[in-house]
Amino acid sequence: MKVLIINGSPRVGGNTSTALDEMVKVFDTEGVETEVVQIGNKDIRGCIACGTCADRGQCVFDDAVNELAPKFEEADGLVVASPVYYASANATLIACLDRLFYSTGFDKTMKVGASVVVARRGGLSATFDELNKYFTICGMPVASSQYWNSVHGREKGEVTQDAEGMQTVRVLARNMSFLMKSIALGKEKYGLPDKEPWQPTHFVR
Repeated sequence: MKVLIINGSPRVGGNTSTALDEMVKVFDTEGVETEVVQIGNKDIRGCIACGTCADRGQCVFDDAVNELAPKFEEADGLVVASPVYYASANATLIACLDRLFYSTGFDKTMKVGASVVVARRGGLSATFDELNKYFTICGMPVASSQYWNSVHGREKGEVTQDAEGMQTVRVLARNMSFLMKSIALGKEKYGLPDKEPWQPTHFVR
């Protein structure tokens, strides 16, 4: 089992990193391999809807997104984490996820997704919902915890004082590990769900 963790924070060693470190400790005890990639401090531009990825099999902008693509394909699960800015995720993370999900043609069905959000106070649930939409549009089960996956803290290290938040991400990592292992067993016995041909319905014709 392997989980790719994308940290959308620009702050190295900040509160988002601390919350993710708590998850990594649990994944280690569960025998799940992890790789954490911090992209919040990288220069990642947004999608321009050029469609080149359909022909090339990768995004036309050769940056961290194309580096993440094979890691995502190999992984059994994906964790995306972000600090909260104006009740939404870090713009660099959203640019990354837009291009990563759109430009990769591999089947994401039954890869397990989870999002983690960190803020001083508000906007957490809105950001949590925003990030989960990447999973639910492509057949990825969403791992849940005992509460929405949110942790509070402003200054570096303050999240450690949010006992419930830190517990929430630990429970999330355990639940995600269980779900990935269960899906792996299910795939061995039953395979993946049957696919229907896509039937796009456009609202203007």
